Order: sequence, then structure tokens, then C-alpha cells
Amino acid sequence: MFLYILDLFGVAVFAASGALLGIAANMDLLGVVVLASITAVGGGTIRDVLLNKHPIFWIKDSVPIYTIIGATAVTLLWVHLLPVPTQALIVADAIGLAVFAISGAQVAEQSGCRPIVIVLMGTLTGAGGGVIRDVLSAKVPMILRQDIYASAAIAGIVVYLLLHRTRLPSSVSFGIGVVMVIGIRLTAVALGLGLPVFSIEP
Repeated sequence: MFLYILDLFGVAVFAASGALLGIAANMDLLGVVVLASITAVGGGTIRDVLLNKHPIFWIKDSVPIYTIIGATAVTLLWVHLLPVPTQALIVADAIGLAVFAISGAQVAEQSGCRPIVIVLMGTLTGAGGGVIRDVLSAKVPMILRQDIYASAAIAGIVVYLLLHRTRLPSSVSFGIGVVMVIGIRLTAVALGLGLPVFSIEP
């Protein structure tokens, strides 16, 4: 139940970030809702399709859809009444990324995937929705820029897999992996760290 609540929290946070981007891009109400939905469940949907898991998780359980609608409504109301809590959203987004990445890795692991595929599926779950969001809003996806985002998810998933191989309880490995992703992401934001950027001089 605790992990389920964390998953819904991640859905709400990602929906809010998608809604905020839609508002900033002057989209209409439908556009804002679509962007919020894609951000929240896009990564997990692609993962389930690739792993041939049917029905898709939000079709099997409609609570994430209601969570998206609620989070979008709260976001629309908030931006009209109060300043956007940027720092709080960054922290919440890091938590959402961490929970989605490790839970996505667990789904792939339970499907019998190889470690490299588990890492890819977990990263896709955590960052895939944001990629689609950025493409639809005509932005270069965050994971293709120098931000330490998807790389934080990859590091956390690798730590989770290594710890799980030592026969630690799954809940312990999960928790440490989540903390690793959150720690790397927030440290990178606080210190302004990023991956190297390569360019070709004309």
C-alpha cells in the first residue's frame, strides 16, 4: 500500500509538471490535460507496451487517471491564486522520478528481463513521459540536454539491482535505490551540476 501511494504521488507530481508546462505554453484546457496525462503515465505506458503487459496499468486500475484529473485541477487553481512553488516542485519531481524509475525496474525484473533491459525500462518509466511532454511542447527533451536527470535514474536502478543481487529484502533495495536517485538529482540541481556537452566548432 505504501508503494502504491508513492506511485500515485509520482503520478500527481508529474501531472502537475505537465500541466504547468501546458499553461506556460498558453495551451487550452484540453491541451493542459493532455500534457499532464502524457507526462504522468507516458513512460509507464510505453514500458507496458514494450513488455507486452496487458492491460496497461492505468486501464487495469483507473485511480491514476482520477489522480491526474485532480492534480491538474489543483494546479490550474493554484497558478491563479498563489505563486508556483518552484523549489517544492523540483523536490517532488525528484521523488516522482525515483519512485517511477525503481518501480519500473521492478516491473521489468518480474517480467524476466536481462539487467541492461531492466535499467532501460526503469529509466523509460521515470523519464519517458517527460520526453513526450517536451516534444509536444516544442522543447528539447531534458534527457538530451546536460541535466542530470535520466542519468540519476540509471545510477539508482544500477544500485538497486546490485543490492538486490546480494539477497537484501526487496523493500530495502527499493528504498536505497529511491534515495540514490533523489540524492543525485537534488544534488545536481543544488550545485548546478550537469553532464559534459560536446560540440563541433565550425
